[in-house]
Amino acid sequence: MSPIRKAIATLGVVFAVLSFAAPSYAQSGRDYVYVVGSSTVYPFATVVAERFGRRSDFKTPKIESTGSGGGLKLFCDGIGVDYPDIANSSRAIKSSEVESCASNGVTDIIEVKIGYDGIVIANAIAAPALTISRADIFLALAKEVPSDFEGVLVANPYRTWADVNPELPAIRIEVLGPPPTSGTRDAFVELAMEGGCKSVAWIKALKSSDKNRYKAICHTIREDGAFVEAGENDNLIVQKLQANPDAFGIFGFSFLDQNMEKVKGSKIDDVAPSFDAIADGKYPVSRPLYFYVKKAHVDVISGLRGYLREFTSERAWGEEGYLSERGLVPMPDVERRQVAADVRDLNPLKFAKEE
Repeated sequence: MSPIRKAIATLGVVFAVLSFAAPSYAQSGRDYVYVVGSSTVYPFATVVAERFGRRSDFKTPKIESTGSGGGLKLFCDGIGVDYPDIANSSRAIKSSEVESCASNGVTDIIEVKIGYDGIVIANAIAAPALTISRADIFLALAKEVPSDFEGVLVANPYRTWADVNPELPAIRIEVLGPPPTSGTRDAFVELAMEGGCKSVAWIKALKSSDKNRYKAICHTIREDGAFVEAGENDNLIVQKLQANPDAFGIFGFSFLDQNMEKVKGSKIDDVAPSFDAIADGKYPVSRPLYFYVKKAHVDVISGLRGYLREFTSERAWGEEGYLSERGLVPMPDVERRQVAADVRDLNPLKFAKEE
């Protein structure tokens, strides 16, 4: 971009921010909080929005499930009533996303960690229970797997779970999971796939010698039909699992917790997914959940500060709060108090997250 074009673009961003901050502009804009992002965080955000709408004089916030990556893209597109105020995410924001935000004038971003969730591999309630390791998960779902020769990969030849591990059932590998835009997908490949990938010594060694190759091996999911991208709709995955008892699905523990009469979670590394196992760190495939807020929108968008206050209240995210009843695993008391204070004081991110 030429210096002149860059200057024009910069002036455009400044004008948009100044216009948005003007009271007359705010009064003619929308009068509700607009939230996009993670399908995992969506149920929690929706419950908070409904409670906030009933308890206050503000309109109930509008929540859309777009996936973490899709939501953060919309969030980073700009400042003003045409853009979301909040992006829910089942992973931490990436440095590339922080840079994208900054290029569009979104510079003061408040990170709100809300609690923890686990990622489960579930099947129909009537189907046999599965005990699986992260190494099994990697071998079942990776695009390429180690051959008999050290340092050599082959296209994944495994067709049944028994091919992967003789102790597993001899049924065809069919796993329904989220798309690449999903934070659940990002966390699954990092925690489950990479966790199993590192069990192969020569691949683990690549992390320090050839990080790009290491990541390509550990994070690339096969595309031959064993893994089926099922979109962001976890309800649809549950329906498909009920129709096909041999299939498995990947989604958050909170969703499993709400559908215990329909599906059950597999043990991973001999640990069953449970509220307590995630809270104490024993369950190996668990992750924090977040949402991100534009500081420039607080006190301009009607009800935004109140929504933040409701979400970070003990009645919502505390150990006995209504979100824990929905499957959210609360943070420790000290961490909750610190995050709540940062939100109250509108403390923005001080540094970009690592990719």
